[in-house]
Amino acid sequence: MSAVNCSVRHCTIETSDGVKLHAKIFEPEEEEEEEESSKDNPAVVLVHPYSILGGCQRLLRGIASGLASSGCKAVTFDMRGVGKSTGKPSLTGSTEIQDVIAVCEWASLNLPAHRILLVGSSAGAPIAGSAVDKVEQVVGYVSLGYPFGLMASILFGRHHKAILRSPKPKLFVMGTRDGFTSVKQLKNKLKSAAGRVETCLLEGVSHFEMEGPAYDAEMVNLILKFVSSL
Repeated sequence: MSAVNCSVRHCTIETSDGVKLHAKIFEPEEEEEEEESSKDNPAVVLVHPYSILGGCQRLLRGIASGLASSGCKAVTFDMRGVGKSTGKPSLTGSTEIQDVIAVCEWASLNLPAHRILLVGSSAGAPIAGSAVDKVEQVVGYVSLGYPFGLMASILFGRHHKAILRSPKPKLFVMGTRDGFTSVKQLKNKLKSAAGRVETCLLEGVSHFEMEGPAYDAEMVNLILKFVSSL
């Protein structure tokens, strides 16, 4: 999926603790024509997979450009210690919560965006989930392969409560062959979730397969469908 129907610009966003994040803004190219149909769409802030295992904003380029081509402004960014962003990554994603909050607040003021949808991919999902209720403009949350499994929970278990307790609408997308979380583990976790909770299971798809470019178009469609329900 290429960015043929959208424009991309770069910017630097500073966090509350002074880290400078390299971000990219994907916007519909024909904004004037699209204005009436898309002006009420929330901006989508995308949070990339685990920094320590090579996660970076480039992995979300296909989804971001697909969203922008469909009329939604999208923001990707490298979390601290990744790419051109300053600072150091944390093992558990604890300090990266500040990165997500800073990007959401920047998007709210500078795009501008009255409403924001937070989307987290893999380990980006628990980090994004911890930021959902810390930014008033965030109106919903989408998880692409949330690592709820036992081993992953050693690293990211501290993030679970925040998203499960949030009253904001949530969509959890996962492959049924996800190596980090079983379908049973996902369903058990979501039993205690507050507010509106939706799941979408992709039959026979693995964790890293769903992260790959072959599924970008499907992720865009699922996100857009969720956006239309907010």
